[in-house]
Amino acid sequence: MQTSELLNSYSVDPATWDEMYTDPERTGGSSSVERTLDLVRGQYRPVVDFMQQMSIEELNKKEELAKRLFMSQGITFTVYSSGEGIEKIFPFDIIPRIITATEWKYIEDGIKQRLKALNLFLKDVYNNQFILKDGIVPVEMVYSCPHYLREMHGFHVPHDLYVHIAGIDLIRDHDGTFYILEDNLRTPSGVSYMLENREITKRIFPDLLPSNNVRSVTDYPNILHRNLVSLSPRQTSNPTVVVLTPGIYNSAYFEHTTLARLMGVELVEGRDLVVDNHRVFMKTTAGLQQVDVIYRRVDDEFLDPLVFNPDSMLGVAGIMSAYRKGNVAIVNAIGNGVADDKAIYTYVPAMIRYYLNEEPILKNVPTYQLGHPDEREHVFANMQKMVIKRTNESGGYGMLMGHSASDEEISKYKMEILKDPRQFIAQPIISLSSAPCYMNGKLKPRRVDLRPYALCGPEGIQIVPGGLTRVALREGSLVVNSSQGGGSKDTWVLAG
Repeated sequence: MQTSELLNSYSVDPATWDEMYTDPERTGGSSSVERTLDLVRGQYRPVVDFMQQMSIEELNKKEELAKRLFMSQGITFTVYSSGEGIEKIFPFDIIPRIITATEWKYIEDGIKQRLKALNLFLKDVYNNQFILKDGIVPVEMVYSCPHYLREMHGFHVPHDLYVHIAGIDLIRDHDGTFYILEDNLRTPSGVSYMLENREITKRIFPDLLPSNNVRSVTDYPNILHRNLVSLSPRQTSNPTVVVLTPGIYNSAYFEHTTLARLMGVELVEGRDLVVDNHRVFMKTTAGLQQVDVIYRRVDDEFLDPLVFNPDSMLGVAGIMSAYRKGNVAIVNAIGNGVADDKAIYTYVPAMIRYYLNEEPILKNVPTYQLGHPDEREHVFANMQKMVIKRTNESGGYGMLMGHSASDEEISKYKMEILKDPRQFIAQPIISLSSAPCYMNGKLKPRRVDLRPYALCGPEGIQIVPGGLTRVALREGSLVVNSSQGGGSKDTWVLAG
């Protein structure tokens, strides 16, 4: 059986933007037209041509090899279900998601603009608070955010850099327009899967990447390490950098180990560090070694039991005093959660206008604040068309998809909202673009998003040309999170 049959049977919803195929109705054809090569977008043509030279059996072998490689390398994540941590292999689709050079330039410019404004917002909100005094962002919206930390008020962070590492989630609507879905400015995860997806693609399709002029993502660990070293408060040629992990039971532990290995730095837990005289030291077999820079993957509230959660076993007692004295750099800065709160998200376009005097390049998804009675009333009347999110949940948890929820679920959710409306937002359900996935010997469209990773250092913002394309593997699903059954695919950015 040849793969040409796969392409002919690939069926796309006309109301959805497909990454590989143009819609026949948009190109003047009939919706019943057999989907032939003339409907394949230019960036996908070489891949489709390559696939057409292969048999289904060969593609199946490639898919099986990818699964074996993921299994043998332990590329996993943890799903928390019924209080138990279950480690799973991260599902990987062998068909890449391809982004043109023009599209990438637009994405890159939009994310850089957004991060400049968000970083200025963090500096402002923890210092002079001009944006609050001028009424651009309501004071109560900031002060009611659980991630706004008064402990950071008046504290000067090195180089005025709060956001060192960001993962910005993008989606595409039915007309191909890119929207920012959310900003991840605390401890964004998933970059290890971006790196591993590329390595797997190199193994299963060794000739495809160079022949398609695909830009490399493998510089990410080097750029990250260079940025971390540049933040060292000590003038030393070889500062000590560590990755602080909550430990093996964290869902992203695989990523923590991968990044530490690729950067050539120590992976430590809270118990491996100690603070003495406002300095952080790592316990080693040769005695205590001073630590200069901590890339922490531990949330704020667990970082220092003397300042935040006193029951935390994950952090380091006294680390905040060392941070405030300027004896250790912590990445990302503490308190960033106030800028990626989903209720604050609605004000980011206003921040861009306020701080940069520019119009936003990338649009926000229209968002309703359920703390506002009139917006709440509108949302309650249109729940079937909305996705409702808790403002401080991640990973797809605590979310209601109105179009697939029962009347009983909607009724219960409304009661939850009324208890504390500030903690919820609503957005119209956006269809998400689809991309071809190879599933059980067939090519099927599945919904995707994109998380590019930005590294912000003293020299500026660098965005690795690629990112993590997450895939909603269940038919009809719009939820791409791995914790909710999603997978991923390699993301190609073409050089020209």
